[in-house]
Amino acid sequence: MLPLRHQVALLVLGVVLFLDVLRVFLPSLITLFGRAGSTAPELMGLYAAAWFVLPFLALPLRPRWAVLGGAAALVLARVLLQAEVSQLYVASAGVSAGLVFLYGCARSTTRTATPAGIMGGLACSILGHLLLDGVDLVWRSGPLVWAAVLTLCAAFLALTVHPPRRPPAPGDPQGRDELAPAGTWFLFGPVLLLTGMAATGYAKAAVGPSLLAWDAFFQVAALVAATVLASRPSRSSAFDTIAGALLVCFTGLLLLPSSGSTGLGLSGAMVLLWAGPVLAASAQRRAGGRQGVAVLGGGVVFLVATFAYYASYDLDLGVPNQVWPIAIAVLAAVVALRPGQARPLGPRVRRRVWPPVAATAALAALVAVTSWQPLPVQRAAAGTTVKLVVYNIRMGFGLDGRLSLDDIAAWIAAQEPDVVLLSEVDRGWLLNGGHDDLARIARGLGMRYHFAPAADNVWGDALLTDLSVRAVHSHPLGRHDYPTGAQAQAIVLGVEGGGELGIVNTHLQAPDGQAAEVAAMVRALVAGKDAAEATPAGQHPRTGVVRPVVLAGDLNIRPADPEMRVLEQAGLSDPLLDLGDPPTSPADAPAERIDHVLITEGLTALSAEAPRVPFSDHLPVVATLRLTSVDQQG
Repeated sequence: MLPLRHQVALLVLGVVLFLDVLRVFLPSLITLFGRAGSTAPELMGLYAAAWFVLPFLALPLRPRWAVLGGAAALVLARVLLQAEVSQLYVASAGVSAGLVFLYGCARSTTRTATPAGIMGGLACSILGHLLLDGVDLVWRSGPLVWAAVLTLCAAFLALTVHPPRRPPAPGDPQGRDELAPAGTWFLFGPVLLLTGMAATGYAKAAVGPSLLAWDAFFQVAALVAATVLASRPSRSSAFDTIAGALLVCFTGLLLLPSSGSTGLGLSGAMVLLWAGPVLAASAQRRAGGRQGVAVLGGGVVFLVATFAYYASYDLDLGVPNQVWPIAIAVLAAVVALRPGQARPLGPRVRRRVWPPVAATAALAALVAVTSWQPLPVQRAAAGTTVKLVVYNIRMGFGLDGRLSLDDIAAWIAAQEPDVVLLSEVDRGWLLNGGHDDLARIARGLGMRYHFAPAADNVWGDALLTDLSVRAVHSHPLGRHDYPTGAQAQAIVLGVEGGGELGIVNTHLQAPDGQAAEVAAMVRALVAGKDAAEATPAGQHPRTGVVRPVVLAGDLNIRPADPEMRVLEQAGLSDPLLDLGDPPTSPADAPAERIDHVLITEGLTALSAEAPRVPFSDHLPVVATLRLTSVDQQG
C-alpha cells in the first residue's frame, strides 16, 4: 500500500486534472455538440451519458492498470486540450479516462486517504479557478501557462508510477489501512455537483464591480476548513448528523431567489464547508462493497442530476429544478450517515491549528491581490450622440467552442461604446464551466455594470456603461408556457443638457406574448415614468414624447414578424432597415436578423452594422444614435 501522503497527493492531482477536463466537456456539449439548441436534447444526453458509461468497461482491469491507463489518458487529454486539438472529443475521452483513474483509486486507496484526497482535490481545483478569475489555464495560452500545465501533469505521472506495496488484509481489526467504503466513493459524484454549484452558482451583486470579491474570502476559509475536516473526522455521530443536515439546508438556501445582494455567497461557502465532514463521516462506515462500481455510479448520478437541473430551464420535467440539487444533498447525507457501526480511521497527523490558519490567510491575501480593481469613473454623455453595442454573448463561448470573454471585452473596447447591452450572460453555471462573464468583461472594459437575472440568480442580461445611470429596474416578463424565464431591464441614462435617454434591454424567450409587455415598458419610459414604474403589465397610453427610448437586445423577432407590428404601435421604428438590414444569426452564416436596436421619436440612427466576429453564435449590433430632441420638449 502506498504511504498515506502519497495516496492523498495522487488523488488530489487526479481530481484537479479531472475537473480541468470536465469544465471543458460540459460547455462543449452545449456549444459544439448541441450547437446552442439545434441538436435534440435527447441526442445530447445520450452522447454525454456514453462517456460516463464507457468507464464501466474497465471493471475487469486490475486496480494498478486502471490507475496507470486512466492517468496516462487523462494527462494526454489535458495536454491536447491545452493545444486546442479537437476540443469536444478530447474532453469527452478525458472525462472517461478520469473516471477510469478514479475507478483504480477506489480499489486501492485507504479509508484515511480517500475523503482527504477527494475534498483536497475539489478544494485545490476551486481555489485555482478562483485565483485565475474564473478563466482556467485551459482557456489561456503562453509559455508560463504551458509550463504550469506540464509541471502539474508531470507531477501527477510521477506519483502514478510509484511502485505499489501489497495491501494489508481487509479484516484488520483496528481498521487501519482498509480500503474506503463504497459509499465514500459513490459520494464523489454528488459532492462534485454540490461543490461545483456552490463554488460559482451563488447570487452575485447586481451592481458592480466591487473593489474586492468579498464572497471569495468566505470560500477560501470554507475550503481550507472542509479539507481539514475531511482528513480529521470528528468521531462524533452527533456532529456528523449536524453536518449532513446543514449540507441539505444550505443547499436549499443557495437556490433561493436573490434580490441582487451577495448574501447567498455565504450559503455557497457553507455548502463547501459541510461537504468535508460528510465525506469523512461516510469513510467511517464499515468497509466493503464494490468501490469501483460505486465511484462510476456516483459519476452517473452527477451527470443525470446536472442535466435534469439545467434541462428544466427549457423543458417541463414536472418539478422545479431546485429539487434536484436538494435531493442530491439529501442523498449524500443519507449515504454518509447510513446505519452501521462506525469504524475509526487509521493513523492521522496530529491536530495543529496554525497550518490551516496560515493557509487561509495566505490564500485570502492572494485573492485580494487578484480580485482588486479600481471603481470606474462615471461621466456625462459627450455631445448629442450615443454609441451602443448590443450582443448576445452565448455565455462567453465562441464559434470554436472556446471561452472568449477576454476577446469579447477587447473587441467591444475597440468600438469605444457609451453603452453595452449583453444577453445570455452567465455568472456561474456549473454546466458552462462556472465563469462570471459579466465581471470579467467589465474588468476588460473598465465599465460599471447592472445585472438583471432572468432564468435564475446567475443567468440573464446586463447593462455596462460609464455614463450616469439615473435609474435601472429589472421587470420579470410572463413565461407564456415557455419554461425559460425572461426579464426586461428598464434604464434611464443622463445625457448632455440635463436630459434623459430611456433603454429597455431584454432577451425575449416567448416573443408572441412578451412583445406586448416590452411595448408597454417602452410607452411608460417615453411618457417619462421612472424605471421602476415602467411595468410590463401597466397601461401607459401615448401622450407625447417626454423621453426618447431605445428597445434593444436579442428579441427573437424578424422584421417581418407580426410581433414587430406590436412594437411599432408603441412608437418604435427599425432604423437598420435603411442601413443595410444586416443579419445577425447564426454568426457563422448569418441569414436573419433577430437582434435589434429599435428607437422612438427623438432619436436618429447615424450608423448601424452587424460586424462578423466569431465570439458567439450571434453577431453583435453596433449603432450610433443622435438625440434630435435633447431638450426633450419635442
